[in-house]
Amino acid sequence: MDAVDVSEHYEVTTTDDTPSLLSIVLDTNPRAWAALEDRLPLARAIANVLVFVNAHLAFSNVNQVAVIAAHVNRAVWLYPAPASSRGTVPAKDASGDVSMVDAPQPAAAAPSSANKYPQFAQIESTVMSSMQRLMSETTEADLAETTTQLSGALTLALCHINKAAQALSSATGGIGSDAQAAANAAPPMKGRIVVISVSDSEPAQYIPTMNAVFAASHAQVAIDTLALAGDPTFLQQACFNTDGTFLAASNPQGLLTYLMFGLVADTEARKSLITPTHDKIDFRAACFCHGKVVDTGFVCSICLSIFCELPEDAICLTCGTKLALGNYGSKPAVVPRKKKKKKRIVNGGGREETGSATGTPRP
Repeated sequence: MDAVDVSEHYEVTTTDDTPSLLSIVLDTNPRAWAALEDRLPLARAIANVLVFVNAHLAFSNVNQVAVIAAHVNRAVWLYPAPASSRGTVPAKDASGDVSMVDAPQPAAAAPSSANKYPQFAQIESTVMSSMQRLMSETTEADLAETTTQLSGALTLALCHINKAAQALSSATGGIGSDAQAAANAAPPMKGRIVVISVSDSEPAQYIPTMNAVFAASHAQVAIDTLALAGDPTFLQQACFNTDGTFLAASNPQGLLTYLMFGLVADTEARKSLITPTHDKIDFRAACFCHGKVVDTGFVCSICLSIFCELPEDAICLTCGTKLALGNYGSKPAVVPRKKKKKKRIVNGGGREETGSATGTPRP
């Protein structure tokens, strides 16, 4: 029958969507949010972030989300919440890790409207309850700290992405036993991190933050940043090293607009879009001795540690290598300029000898 039928036949094939895990790191520094209280309160910012989370989950049924708070003294899970935050004994899996499961929806907090998607209501309830618990546990002694634990929040996000990818790979039967094929295969889950920053980069957080950035670059996890206030120097370098997007909001009140138009697309969709670019990137590093951001400094040739001034006895404080400075501080050698050969004067005139007996023809 196929030989008689000359019409074209099309085979319809369906492909499964690759899960996308969005990890949101929210800077919850109380001092920084107090400065933005008149323009963007923290409660309104969380509401905008929840709309952004719902939009990510609405793209596909297999998408996942995680929300982490980078506080002044620790990094706290907002969603999914561990079992210990719900008053129960945290359960551990075979690897010894604490299981991260969604908090059950209590009957008293059930949405009154039937038009509200249950998963959206569950995430909203968990994030708001976790945020209220975090603020109630923050004491006056904690407010004395001005450093935001950004490195700890990035580490938690990377560990959660790695654990979710391994669980998905084992559930689908793995990617094969060949090591070379496993190295070249695409990751089973597209993971990315979105950082909402409101404070400056702390030089004391440079080393752990850069370690997390290099780990994210190796794991092909993009780090996106939306700076509502402050000067996040290290996050600019994180976005550059991981092929992420850096946005500096000129008006913090447009938080939802920046999220929906600039950061809603995942790494797969960005290949077909024109993403925002950040031309000016501050590549300055912080020294390992005093934690100051420096323009020039001394670099160890073994461990690449940076020092703003020469350490004592010229010994690296990180690896203990003797630093060879060579001729540092000496004046550069000045090479004398060669004397120019004087022009030869012929018959007392200033005309240069051309080697010809006849003069220059005139018109």
